[in-house]
Amino acid sequence: MEKIAIDLLWLRPRQVGGTEFYIRNLLDGFRKLEDTFHFVLLVSKDNRDTFVHYTRDERFTLLETDVVSAHIGKRILWQFFCENRFLRRHGIRRCFIPVYCRTLTNGGIAYVNTIHDLQAAHYPGYHPFYEVAYSRLCWWLDTHFSKHIVAISDWVKQDIQTRYHVSGDRITTIYNPIVADRSQTIDFAVLQEKYDLEEHGYYYTVSQMIPHKNLGTLLEVMRQIKERGIDLPHKLLISGVNSAAGQEVERQIRESGLESEVILTGFVENAERNTLYAHCRAFLFPSVFEGFGMPPVEAMLFGSVVITTDRSSIPEVTQGKANYVNAPYDAEAWIRAMRQPQNRIAEVDFDRYDQMKLARQYLELLLRQLG
Repeated sequence: MEKIAIDLLWLRPRQVGGTEFYIRNLLDGFRKLEDTFHFVLLVSKDNRDTFVHYTRDERFTLLETDVVSAHIGKRILWQFFCENRFLRRHGIRRCFIPVYCRTLTNGGIAYVNTIHDLQAAHYPGYHPFYEVAYSRLCWWLDTHFSKHIVAISDWVKQDIQTRYHVSGDRITTIYNPIVADRSQTIDFAVLQEKYDLEEHGYYYTVSQMIPHKNLGTLLEVMRQIKERGIDLPHKLLISGVNSAAGQEVERQIRESGLESEVILTGFVENAERNTLYAHCRAFLFPSVFEGFGMPPVEAMLFGSVVITTDRSSIPEVTQGKANYVNAPYDAEAWIRAMRQPQNRIAEVDFDRYDQMKLARQYLELLLRQLG
């Protein structure tokens, strides 16, 4: 059986948002399959320990590099100039990279990449120049030199085709696997005390603290609910990976006088997140740009009514079954949607996000393209 490397050097545990959940869900899905394969997990010195448990399955091997994922610049240079030689030295000629980053040349290795979105192309002002330049270089390399590309939604596939004039037969859409273990929760009473919550008396969102996630609009919504005495919950919890942009969110909370109404939980473990999904009045997802958008689907899996926007891939991925705000920056439009949202969770086909089904699609594609 030909070895296929899976490059995990980009993964900084608890710091890369939804892409970490995506790849861990996918690897867990591979492990549940009964098929024959040999995946070599290419890991760094500082993320190795989070992948060791996969080696209990003889179909997975760990291959540690000298890379430290936290040292992003050095990691990029190593991937550009050293990865091909490293793989060849270990008898590997095929590699799956589940994000857009990759080597500068193929160097005798066949690559398949997953592109999650072209965010820096749509919002270059949100990123330093060097991040935009690096992203665009990698996307160009992906579309010109990778043997095949996976897009995580049809919307992303169309975006890649439009911007890079790639033939549709070189891109396959495979949704992100989403896992909802309904037993993986904690006693809500613990969170009631921790965050001063009431059952269905708060709103919840999971988001990175970056501008296109549009959290500023939610803060304005909460300010108006408080100041106008609107008969809606006055509390909002925001979970997610913080960043430099998080300081701006914190500033807006202070200036709006919402320190008691808006709580930034930071990163939370799955059990706490799942419990917050299940007991909120509604899950609010104000993002205006998503390649996929896992949190709204996760929230629906736990029975939460979802109110979100009609932008980018969100209506596709939520199957048109959420409540959509078509003026995503208008606080009043959000308040109207929050007054009497529809519950259409029973109409959602959750099989589209099934972990084993999607893992099999990935495995078949990798074996076909790289096997």
